[in-house]
Amino acid sequence: MDELLEVLKTRELRKKEDEKKNCLVWILAILGAVAVIAGIAYAVYRYMTPDYLDDFDDDFDDDFEDEDEESEEEKAEESKTEEAEEDSKADTETAEN
Repeated sequence: MDELLEVLKTRELRKKEDEKKNCLVWILAILGAVAVIAGIAYAVYRYMTPDYLDDFDDDFDDDFEDEDEESEEEKAEESKTEEAEEDSKADTETAEN
């Protein structure tokens, strides 16, 4: 009779442990399902939204290229005017001598 009571007690303990494990498995399964759904939703969102950054980068690069070209032209003009001023100074000095 004692052995029968011990077997029943061990069965009850096993059931409680199994229920705890089963509950944990269900919680992890639900969290996994939510994560998968969120990942799919994010992938669809990224696929459906247009990429405005590419357009911005192109415009941004174009703006800087224009400024670079303008600054190079300004530098070239400044160097020409400086050379012309130096030449005129040299001419006036030679004329004075």
